[in-house]
Formats: sequence, structure tokens, C-alpha cells
Amino acid sequence: MTIRTREGTWVVPPNRAVWIPAEVSHTITMSGEVAMRTLYLKPRIAKGLPRNCCVINVPTLLKELILYACTLRALKKTVKWQEHLIGVILHQLQAVRMLPLQLSHLSDPRVARVADILVRDPGDARTLAELSRVVGASKRSIERLFQQEIGMTFGKWRQQLRLMQGMRRLAEGAKVTHAALEAGYSTPSAFISMFRKALGTTPTSYFRLR
Repeated sequence: MTIRTREGTWVVPPNRAVWIPAEVSHTITMSGEVAMRTLYLKPRIAKGLPRNCCVINVPTLLKELILYACTLRALKKTVKWQEHLIGVILHQLQAVRMLPLQLSHLSDPRVARVADILVRDPGDARTLAELSRVVGASKRSIERLFQQEIGMTFGKWRQQLRLMQGMRRLAEGAKVTHAALEAGYSTPSAFISMFRKALGTTPTSYFRLR
């Protein structure tokens, strides 16, 4: 799934989850066949959870807790065993590892235009200097604005974009080689390396076991 809010974009691969705080307007786009489970938490019990959207790892225990909770009606803390179940779910949510599968929103018109060019075509091979000339800014200005707005270099942002695009194409059924090249990687091995760094395994193994 791809989640979009005013603050940014998140890609949620299989067996992972996205945390969305209360009252955050968002859209969800599916890539390929998707089966989704959703837990709704009352604000008063979610105080210890992130205040911003994020993609999280879903360990086996948390996955089974979510699947079980979704077979029940609303859980109540006044029922002892349900209170225990709520407590374990919250503990698991607070302990999970966040995944770097996010692109933050860029507000400055110049960097926003650079981002828009690459979002529309992640395989665009133009250098930052060439893209900067297109939007009427210097390379140094664009580099500085990326750091100021999202605390990330342009190169790192571009890596994130390509990784997320490659994941979407894999979810749609593309082969690893095609997904890598369409996402802008020079070789499939470069994509596999970034995928392994983010999710701990190769794309083929990950989507076989999902």
C-alpha cells in the first residue's frame, strides 16, 4: 500500500503496517492484491505511540494478536481478559522497529518541483545539477533546502524514492530486474542491496514468504 498525507508518502510492503494518528487525513493506494487488517485505538490508550505516521515492522506475535483482535468486537478494559489483550498489543506496538520507507513533504517550490519530476519518473537519470537548472536554482541551493526541510541529502532522498518505487512494482508482479530498472537502479544488484538493508532479506525471498 502507498499512504499519502499532507506531511509525506509511505510505502507499506507485505507483512508490515502503517501507524496513522487520529484525525490525519490520508489516501491509500493498493499495488497488486492486498488483504488488510485494521485496528482502531481510542486516543487515551494511544498516548505512548508515535504522533506522526510511520511504517513499522510486524513481528509474528503482533501479527497473530492483530488477526485475533480483528475476529472480535470492540475490546473493553472492563473485561479482564480483554484488558490483558489490549495491554499486550500496546506493548508490542511500542516495541516495534520503524522502517525507513517514507518520503517527507517538501514545501519550497523549487525542491518540490525537483521532487515532482522524479516522483513522476524515478528512472530519470539526470544529475542534481541538471535538475536544478530545470527549476531555476543552483545545485547548492537545492542541496541546502533538502537538508533544511527534511534533514536528508538529495542523494538519500532519491535512494528512498527508488526503493519505494521498486517495492511498488514488485507488489504489482514485476520481476526484480524490471522493478529495479524502472525504479532507476543501474543494476538489479544495487536494488537488491538496498532492499536487503531495509527489510533484511532479498526481494525474491520476501515476496515468496509474504
